[in-house]
Amino acid sequence: MDWMTLMLYSVTVAVVTVTPGPTMLLALNNGARGGMRTAACGIAGAALSDLILISAVGFGLGAVLQASELLFSIVKYAGAAYLLYLAWMFWHAPVQLVNASTAELQLPPSGRTAFIRSLLVALSNPKGLLFFSAFLPQFIQPNGSAFQQYATLAVVTALIDIALMTLYAFSGKQAMRALSGNALRWLNRGCAGLLAGLGVALGFYRRHD
Repeated sequence: MDWMTLMLYSVTVAVVTVTPGPTMLLALNNGARGGMRTAACGIAGAALSDLILISAVGFGLGAVLQASELLFSIVKYAGAAYLLYLAWMFWHAPVQLVNASTAELQLPPSGRTAFIRSLLVALSNPKGLLFFSAFLPQFIQPNGSAFQQYATLAVVTALIDIALMTLYAFSGKQAMRALSGNALRWLNRGCAGLLAGLGVALGFYRRHD
């Protein structure tokens, strides 16, 4: 794979990824509630999902999902239900401040919880697998090793996700320091509303949209 192709892929993925989606919202919320250490665990889960999804595309699972209406519906509705569940959790998340100097929140999500949430959100969204199935083959050159090219694109995608989610998490952490408890409550509820909206939209998503 030549550098020009890789650069074009990187720019395109960055533009698509920077739009606030479920994993980006989780990074923002993890940074606000648990700090960068908790957010890093969530980011690791999302990055792992990139590697898994692109590996699945390389093995042809994206085509299977595209062809099977039943499998697609199962994954879609499971993903939508999980996003709605997270929205409910964020809406009711505690936001009382421990003290004004540290502005740390009570009961932040654990690193393990953040990791599992981000991983499941990404893996239970069929749009990710279908997107990679349609998008990645355009950058695979027939005269090279398909395995090496898919592996390269998977690593590049994960690194881009890590960089952008770190920015979201850092923004959440700064918001935690600057905002009052009431404002943080509405930050949580704003994330909850967006996640609920994404869950509803996913429920209406069709394979050929």
